[in-house]
Amino acid sequence: MVRTNLYRSFNKNVEFLKEYLGVDQSFDMIQLDLHYAGRDMSMFLIDGFAKDDILHYLMRFLAELKEEQLEPDTLLKLLRTYIPYVELETVDDLTEAGDKVLAGPTALVVDGLDKVILIDARTYPVRGPEEPDLERVVRGSRDGYVETIIFNTALTRRRIRDRSLRMEYTSIGRRSKSDVCICYIEDIADSGKVELLKNHLKQIDTDGLPMAEKTIEEYLSGRHWNPYPTIRYTERPDTAAAHLYEGHIILIIDGSPSVMILPATFWHHLQHAEEYRQKPLVGAYLRLVRFLAVIASIFILPFYFLISQQPELLPETLAFLGPEELGVIPLLMQFLIAEIGIDMLRMAAIHTPTALATALGLVAAIMIGQVAVEVGLFSNEVVLYLSVAAMGTFATPSYELSLANRIVRILLLCTTALFGVKGYAIGVTVWLIYLIRMNTFKTGYFWPFIPFSGKALFDVIIRTPVPLKSKRPAFLDPKDPDR
Repeated sequence: MVRTNLYRSFNKNVEFLKEYLGVDQSFDMIQLDLHYAGRDMSMFLIDGFAKDDILHYLMRFLAELKEEQLEPDTLLKLLRTYIPYVELETVDDLTEAGDKVLAGPTALVVDGLDKVILIDARTYPVRGPEEPDLERVVRGSRDGYVETIIFNTALTRRRIRDRSLRMEYTSIGRRSKSDVCICYIEDIADSGKVELLKNHLKQIDTDGLPMAEKTIEEYLSGRHWNPYPTIRYTERPDTAAAHLYEGHIILIIDGSPSVMILPATFWHHLQHAEEYRQKPLVGAYLRLVRFLAVIASIFILPFYFLISQQPELLPETLAFLGPEELGVIPLLMQFLIAEIGIDMLRMAAIHTPTALATALGLVAAIMIGQVAVEVGLFSNEVVLYLSVAAMGTFATPSYELSLANRIVRILLLCTTALFGVKGYAIGVTVWLIYLIRMNTFKTGYFWPFIPFSGKALFDVIIRTPVPLKSKRPAFLDPKDPDR
């Protein structure tokens, strides 16, 4: 950042900030020329960010000052006595002062002072905390993160009152200067992982973060064409708090209701808050059902295609699993058309107003189901098994993981169609090796399966009771391993 020291002339300082902020070009950029206590002052703020009532109160307070009340030590008296506000800061760099104004605080330039006073009396447009659509629970809290970073840090602190909870501020983007908060519990989180994350963030060189956390993820994940997510997202403060207690690091980005959980293995994307809102046995059952759904979403279509092409692989007792009629269109094309059709339906549902969502569902059910079968586009078995795969996709807690699994399912279909049993086996093997070789912040993506840890793997597969969890995950290298 180019540094611009304050000039000795008050007028030069004001002119610099007027030009730097484009006061005459933007209607919402406000500059107020003031004269209090015998001194010229100038206030720079953005309309819509500043709290008008607070600034009016401060201006009325300053208007009552006499010239002798500011002498000597004018800056000290203003900060400690005559500007009664909580969040005050001073800077001796005009460029930095201008950037601060663009973020929301108000800058006060005073004649005779060698520093600019920043009054952080800002407010942002914000919606109320609501339960996230992607992470609903039957019982539990109904609040969720919003798009304002200060609200999100408060929601996190509300659940973690540990004195070592750290909220470290930084900004990313040469032009956007987006606010980013690195959140972790210092007494638990591994210092090496925290420093590694900070170094990665410092290396991000871009104009801005238009897609907020998704832009940062593409810089942190490393493999740009890797479909699998190495970072978990959540919009639930209770889920974020649970991971902080384990030793994870949370990234909160201004403008996004999703916070990033780092590091995150493959199995973290299969967990859901609902499992811990029920009794341990019920939670373990729900987790096993979810695992079965995810496995079915990846393997059931390629396996069904395999046995349809080579029915001799099935014993006589399971011969009914194969298709009765292959249909006019080749089976592979039926699957591919149906997959594309479901993705088209999903995208249409996203862009459909809520009032029309029911109508869209009825049209899709009739077109993809009944009519498509009657005209011979799909066979009944294709619709059945595709529905099972789709349910498994939607049962995956992580939206990013479900999309990655969908791509793998299509690739497995293609390799099975080309090479039969060998293609299916090779495809599954390559998929496993790919995931095993992946890393997330120097941690194996498939931990605790590889590197193997029996106790941790049991805890991943079976939702164990919380009182029996006496240790934090070893792969996080926590400073305090005991819960």
